[in-house]
Amino acid sequence: MIEYKGYKDKLIKLDAEGNVANRTAKNQPDFAAINSYAVNGAVHYANAVLHYTSYTDVIAIGVTGYKETSGKLNHLIGVYYVSKNNFGVGQKVDEYTDLSFLKKEHFSAFIEKVKQLSLSQDEIEKLKERREQEITASLVKLNNDIFKSEKGLSENDRVYLVVASIMATLGDVENNVYPLTKADLKSSNERNNTDGDIMIRKIESFLDAKKLPKDKKDLIVRTLQNTLTTDNINKVDDGESQLKRVFIKIVDDLGVYYKIGLNTDFTGKLFNEMYSWLGFTQDQLNDVVLTPPYVATLLCRLARVNKDSFVWDFATGSAGLLVAAMNEMLADAKKKIKSPEELARKSAEIKANQLLGLEILSNVYMLAVLNMIMMGDGSSNILNKDSLKFDGHYGFGKTDEKFPADAFILNPPYSAEGNGMVFVEKALSMMNKGYAAIIIQNSAGSGKAAEYNKRILEHSTLLASIKMPIDLFIGKSSVLTNIYVFRVGEAHQKDDVVKFIDFSNDGYTRSDRKKASRNLFDTDRAKERYQEVVDLVRFGKTKLNILTEKEYYEGHIDPEKGNDWNQTAPIDTRPTLDDFKKTISDYLAWEVSTLLKNQPTEDDRLGK
Repeated sequence: MIEYKGYKDKLIKLDAEGNVANRTAKNQPDFAAINSYAVNGAVHYANAVLHYTSYTDVIAIGVTGYKETSGKLNHLIGVYYVSKNNFGVGQKVDEYTDLSFLKKEHFSAFIEKVKQLSLSQDEIEKLKERREQEITASLVKLNNDIFKSEKGLSENDRVYLVVASIMATLGDVENNVYPLTKADLKSSNERNNTDGDIMIRKIESFLDAKKLPKDKKDLIVRTLQNTLTTDNINKVDDGESQLKRVFIKIVDDLGVYYKIGLNTDFTGKLFNEMYSWLGFTQDQLNDVVLTPPYVATLLCRLARVNKDSFVWDFATGSAGLLVAAMNEMLADAKKKIKSPEELARKSAEIKANQLLGLEILSNVYMLAVLNMIMMGDGSSNILNKDSLKFDGHYGFGKTDEKFPADAFILNPPYSAEGNGMVFVEKALSMMNKGYAAIIIQNSAGSGKAAEYNKRILEHSTLLASIKMPIDLFIGKSSVLTNIYVFRVGEAHQKDDVVKFIDFSNDGYTRSDRKKASRNLFDTDRAKERYQEVVDLVRFGKTKLNILTEKEYYEGHIDPEKGNDWNQTAPIDTRPTLDDFKKTISDYLAWEVSTLLKNQPTEDDRLGK
């Protein structure tokens, strides 16, 4: 993409962080900059290519030229690489004085230079954070627009329309499945050729390309078909069906985000926003609240997830915990495997066979499937089943084999028996080894789930109890939570040491401003604190650094009670020698002060 501006000083506008400044402070498109500056315009159109086509890498070139009064021609060139890998923000390739790098004989060297570009981890985190803020704002706007403009769509219909539209527009060019476009929807009344029929065929092709098991594919198609093929949504009004109008809205508002390859829980954002669409009561909202991504990663690390783990989640929701687990597993594989061929094989194995999730709510299940498909497809064993009736087998493919789980992560529905500990008992009883980390309402550890806890301790050891910040789920839920960490396959003994951590101060400051673009701030070394908690649970007190001894305590529980899991460091009320000295010192100072105040003045002595 090349954009030319025939004006001086109109090559590029950068923001405070040195990025192409195409967004305002409110995270809206900065059309003034896009329109006025050559590079900004080229990067804007490069993002449109990522958004609306199957291309994943674009070179954006801005050129300005002007004549001096003497007639001499001056020009400047800015060359940027815009890609899924840099979240569409664009990276400067190099300095160039002309366009000869595009000549055939120089182009290979130019592309090699592009391939060497990389973002630091800090840059990646900042860009992900910015994009996630934009996603949240876009989802709120999308929901409001559909709610106001499109009548007759239930909450479930809206969820399924978003899922269907995203699946239809993802495409899989390697398997000749091209993204559905607006032009493909003809709004015809012809039998078997309505907009819904066209979209269903595209989704079927997409799922075939993903090599989903037939049973799973049929379930997804059947679920979406109930919404996509209804008469009302395909009825043509003023030359356009309601389905096409909603499809266009979804693709225009969200396409740029899910097409740029965010390595994050994208549909977790949908999940959190869509729950407000689904009209749950407050109690139900407590049950379905999204685990923040940084907490999901914490759970994975506490459960010691690595490239060889087999991870399952018995209340999958949008699959946010499994996304975090998959990221940890793939990162570990990349770190340890140096053969590209072996790494590709292992990555495919992780996604196909080393993750399993159970979700009973069908509308939420669809979000989980979508999430894992978008993450490169770890969706094979995301099952629409009741966890408490689960037999432990793979759901698709190797259905005669037990899933060899050795890592369990969970944020359960708190209204379930024992605040959700019923899921923990079920999962851990089906495991022979490994580790588990769950975040749960803290009353589960102080009596509400005592019977479940006692049975769990018969085959698993409680390693740690971590009190989480009171505002962890601010704006989403009002429950107090703890994380409990277990070693599976070994009964808890009364002399086993349990690490009690008060993590009320996790380094983050949170706000609940409804219209804020950002509500989470690292104000006190949050990332370092989270890593310290992982190290404390694994290695003990020697890793105590940022946290204090008042926040870390090694103690014991009674396996026969099940209600003493939320302990805090005991307060020592015995006075020390220093306390005694200070008390005596304070008393003597008071005595001296009193004596001095009672001394007669010179005037008193003279009788004045």
